[in-house]
Amino acid sequence: MADQGDRKGFGRGRGDRGRGRGRGRGRGRDKGGKDEWVPVTKLGRLVKDGKIKSVEEIFLFSLPIKEYQIVDHLLGPALRDEVMKIMPVQKQTTAGQRTRFKAYVAVGDGNGHLGLGLKAAKEVATAIRGAIIHAKMNLIPVRRGYWGFNEGRPHTVPCKVTGKCGSVRVRLIPAPRGSGIVASLIPKKLLNMAGIEDVYSSSTGHTRTRGNLAVAVYTALSKTYSFLSPEMWEPTVFTNTPQQEHTDFLAKGSAKFV
Repeated sequence: MADQGDRKGFGRGRGDRGRGRGRGRGRGRDKGGKDEWVPVTKLGRLVKDGKIKSVEEIFLFSLPIKEYQIVDHLLGPALRDEVMKIMPVQKQTTAGQRTRFKAYVAVGDGNGHLGLGLKAAKEVATAIRGAIIHAKMNLIPVRRGYWGFNEGRPHTVPCKVTGKCGSVRVRLIPAPRGSGIVASLIPKKLLNMAGIEDVYSSSTGHTRTRGNLAVAVYTALSKTYSFLSPEMWEPTVFTNTPQQEHTDFLAKGSAKFV
């Protein structure tokens, strides 16, 4: 009995000590490297070194954003996120059903930048974190305009735009100043985060599917820069992309990895 008791005690003590040491070492490493961003793309290296100072420079050359830290670095605390919808989804397997959670999250700074992301994961918190990262990498510029006289700051969409996803169709129509956002809850949140103050909206289809409704509004807002109004008819002066402009800087860094 004494031997069994010793063995039992020895096993427990060893396991606890092992887990304790593992947790301690892991925490120390995470704490030291959590805030340090090591960029892995050329665009990320240019942003971290201060060669690119605004998101507009990225949008101007239609450069893909592959690291969410780029958006954090350029927009910083101005960016806020909001969960649009969390829903369980299931997959039928031979062992039964596998349930995961799907999250839709929007990010925006209220000043012409909006992103929408979705992610499915086993846990709700993991899905929300993944959706936030996806939304930051899907950031788009939102063009704003006027209804009537061009006075003050732009306050509405510049023209009528339409977006669709599934059976949902959303149409955004310019509205006079002071009208507010005439839309349901999900489009109103997205339009607020994009920095639009006045707009009329019209939607058709199964708008109770809030995920498709959010994607439809996001698609409509992404089209605001697709239509060129007369003030944008000036001839385009083409310049070098940031990668071409800072070739020497990127070549220096790449020599370390050869």
